[in-house]
Amino acid sequence: MSGGPAFGTRTPGALETIESSAQARPGRRSGGRRLNSGKIVSWIIFLAGMFYFFLPLLVTFLFSLRLQPTGQAYANVLFHDPRFASSLIYSLFIGLITIVISILLLVPTAYWVRLRVPRLRPYVEFITLLPFVIPPIILVFALTRAFAGPPFPLTATSEGLNILVVAAYVILSFPYMYRSIDSGLQAIDIRTLTEAAQSMGAGWGRILWAVILPNLRVALLSGAFLTLAIVIGEYTLASFLVRPAFGPYLALLGRDKAFEPAAVTIIAFGLTWLAMGVIAFIGRGSRGSVPLTGGR
Repeated sequence: MSGGPAFGTRTPGALETIESSAQARPGRRSGGRRLNSGKIVSWIIFLAGMFYFFLPLLVTFLFSLRLQPTGQAYANVLFHDPRFASSLIYSLFIGLITIVISILLLVPTAYWVRLRVPRLRPYVEFITLLPFVIPPIILVFALTRAFAGPPFPLTATSEGLNILVVAAYVILSFPYMYRSIDSGLQAIDIRTLTEAAQSMGAGWGRILWAVILPNLRVALLSGAFLTLAIVIGEYTLASFLVRPAFGPYLALLGRDKAFEPAAVTIIAFGLTWLAMGVIAFIGRGSRGSVPLTGGR
C-alpha cells in the first residue's frame, strides 16, 4: 500500500524552507534593532535641540513674570509705553517698503541672469553677498558722508533720513532675498514658461507679473520674512541715522528697565512665530501648482 510520507517525516522542500526561514530571522532581528536604535538617536537629538532652543526662552519668560503683580512687565510695555507701538509700527512700515523695493530690484535681475546671461550668475551672487563682509557701521558712515551735502542733502530732513535707512536695509537684504528668489527660479522651468507666455503674445512686464511672480510666491515670502526680521532687529543703522526704530528702542529699554526687556523678547518671539505661520498658511496653496510645460 503506497501512500504519503510517514507522520513526522519532512520532505526536502519543507526542510529547505524551514532552514531558510531560520536563517532569515537573525537578520530581521538585527534590522529591527538598528531601526529602534536609529529612532532612539533621533529622539535624543530632537529633545536636545528642543532643550537648547526653548530652555533660554522659558527662563526669559519666567524672569519676565517676576515683576509683581504677575504680568506687570507685559502691561508696562503694551499699555503704558507708547514707544513700543510706535517703534514697532515704524519698523514694520520701513520693512514693508524695503521688501517691495527689494522684490522690484532682484526679481527682474535674477530672472534675466538665469534666462539670458547665466555666466554672470557667480558675479551677481558675489555682489549680493557683499553685505556679509561690509559692516553696517561702514555703510552708515558712507551714506551720511555721501548724502550730507549737494546735490542730494538727504541727512538734512527726516524724510531724507528715512530714504537713507530704507536704501541701507535694501542693501542688507540682498543676500537673503536674492538667494530666496534664485532658489525659487531654480525650482521652475523659466525658459519654458517664458516661451509659452511669449507665444501667447505676453510682453516682459506681463511675463514677470502674471507668470514668474505667482510661481515665486513661497520664495518671496521666505525672503520677505528674513528681510522683515533684519529690519526689526537692526540697531546700528537706525541708531546712527536717528530713526525711531524697534532696535534702538530695545537697546534703550534694556538700559533703563530690568524685567520689561524680557517681556519684549517674548513678545517679539511670538510675533516671529506668528509671521512664520502666516507664511506657511499663504504658501501652502502653491505646493500643488504645476508650472506650464511644452508638449513632448
